[in-house]
Amino acid sequence: MTGTDLIRLELSTDAFEQIAAILAERTGIRLEPGTERLVVSRLSKHLRRLGLASFEAFLEHIRRPSGAEDLAAMIDALTTNTTRFFREAGHFRILEQDIMPRLAQKARAGGRVRIWSAACSSGEEAYSIAAVVAKCMPDVGQHNFRILATDIDSKVLKAAQDGRYPATAKRDAGPDFAARLFEETRDADGMLRVRAALRKLVTVRYLNFMDPWPVSGPFDVIFCRNVAIYMEPDTQMRIWSGLEQVLDRDGVLFIGHSERIGPPLSDRLELFGPTSFRRPGAAMSQ
Repeated sequence: MTGTDLIRLELSTDAFEQIAAILAERTGIRLEPGTERLVVSRLSKHLRRLGLASFEAFLEHIRRPSGAEDLAAMIDALTTNTTRFFREAGHFRILEQDIMPRLAQKARAGGRVRIWSAACSSGEEAYSIAAVVAKCMPDVGQHNFRILATDIDSKVLKAAQDGRYPATAKRDAGPDFAARLFEETRDADGMLRVRAALRKLVTVRYLNFMDPWPVSGPFDVIFCRNVAIYMEPDTQMRIWSGLEQVLDRDGVLFIGHSERIGPPLSDRLELFGPTSFRRPGAAMSQ
């Protein structure tokens, strides 16, 4: 029996529930019963690195001040980061065809334009947005137009800041956007890098939805997709309400296809496309 097998045997129901409670308190994310194997697979390497033989010992460690870095590592490890370029392509079509004409006009008239990728993971969503913006507005760099990309996972934020992706990213971007997005690097590993002009549009920052938000808006567009689905209903509503408060009068909010905003905000946000919301009477294109 290997060391890994021994660690797997140590994930008791009580230890799982304690880990789930810490994750919920710190991030709002809910670990459902039945995800024990996921916890084991993502945390075992940290137990081995620390030389700990059980999850109980790991829990004791991360509750001490000296375990703060490993607590952060646990949160990073248990945060789901499924993403790709132009995921849920319908939202990007709406951005390109219905929203960008108005935003380009606003920026060229001297206005401030802000788009928020509120759970950017390793950056694919934010750079997909940037590619659409640059396609619709080639002179975007001359105007007050910026994209904010935030996430709770410090590891993926580093990847987002680097803007380097495997060659398979071209397939996800498709022929229309691959050339706009990437420049070939000289690295032997054949990685692609997002073009410098697009990287300049994007600011990458850490944000935990359970902490006070260091953003004030207003945002013309917010992408917050496939985040609230992992949270309790009251936490979801707090996030939707917070996003609505920093949304511009004519702003648009995109959420994940498995998510629902619910009746409490129905008088302030209306559905106008697949999981696409705006304020009643908001302007789209001009």
